[in-house]
Amino acid sequence: MAEVLVPRERQPGEARVAATPETVKRLGARGLSFAVEAGAGEPAGFMDDDFLAAGARLLECGSEALQQAWTQSDAVLCVQAPAVEQLVRMKQGSLLAGLLAPYGARPLVDQLVAGSVSSLALELLPRISRAQSMDVLSSQANIAGYKAVLLASAALDRYVPMLMTAAGTIQAARALILGAGVAGLQALATARRLGAVVYVSDVRPAAKEQVESLGGRFIDPPEQEKPAEVGGYAKQASEAFLAAQRQQLADQLALADMVICTAQVPGRPAPRLISEDMLDGMRPGSVVVDLAVASGGNCACTIPGETVIRRGVQLIGADQLPASVPNHASALYARNLATLLEQLLPGDGAEGAGFVLDTEDPIVDGCLLTHGGQCRHRAVVYGEDA
Repeated sequence: MAEVLVPRERQPGEARVAATPETVKRLGARGLSFAVEAGAGEPAGFMDDDFLAAGARLLECGSEALQQAWTQSDAVLCVQAPAVEQLVRMKQGSLLAGLLAPYGARPLVDQLVAGSVSSLALELLPRISRAQSMDVLSSQANIAGYKAVLLASAALDRYVPMLMTAAGTIQAARALILGAGVAGLQALATARRLGAVVYVSDVRPAAKEQVESLGGRFIDPPEQEKPAEVGGYAKQASEAFLAAQRQQLADQLALADMVICTAQVPGRPAPRLISEDMLDGMRPGSVVVDLAVASGGNCACTIPGETVIRRGVQLIGADQLPASVPNHASALYARNLATLLEQLLPGDGAEGAGFVLDTEDPIVDGCLLTHGGQCRHRAVVYGEDA
């Protein structure tokens, strides 16, 4: 029977947990044994007693039993990568699974390789049909898009829906969403439910149908090179295209009450879509929520985790929104991860225990970052030095 450890998350602001009582029970039925650090689920509303009832063992923080679990467990499930001093304790051949931020993560990968620890970086999961139920990035981006609109609405200096009152008509707020990926489409749907008129900009013409199906108004890209997509992500656009797009956006920004920035390219700095000159043209009292702030930001002057007021415009650097909705974020994350782990378990009647890392499987091949004392995605981690 494979032993699985679920530690508490130690990163500041991280309130999610990698397993819930639901997934502990679900995977326990498949032969996995769970040890959960006491209090791991409390920030997300999952109490220790619930984990006990699901069949998990509880390990007190700082206890000898917890330290032994790090050295003896066959797998460790996390949301964000544990500290190196914890990874040092993991036994050879064990498995680490979570959002490992693999792009440029040399210290992390060097330690995993040195310890012969296999690791699944969920950011690298291929976007293919069979992997949809395991797609952590999509489930968490969905939450980020929803929460971004709530933040913008709460900070806005006016109503969102159109209102007919005895004192006259209040016009609906105008929302502008940059990027029509998972987060952008959820932001569109949420803003529409609140009553806003929503415009969406995306470099992929194929996004138009999705935007319009949700009641949004699509802003057609400039008439020149139009970046397509690869593997479910937008390709990096040329600087000439981005300059033309920024010019097109300037007029839209001047009319917008709330702007939600979601445009990102994996492994690269986020495209800078809103310049300071463009911010100068925005209405005082309007709000910009930048979901790409952690990778450089789509908007000038945004700071991760902070709200900046620039000439009356609020710029919200929203870098940890999924963690601000920890109960549902954890529930979805844990289900995604449980589905992935189920693919790694031997079939009924198979001999032995533990996880089967079949590198011929495109799902495993895509996200298996380290295995057998080697880094399998050197270009992701080491870039040009690979």
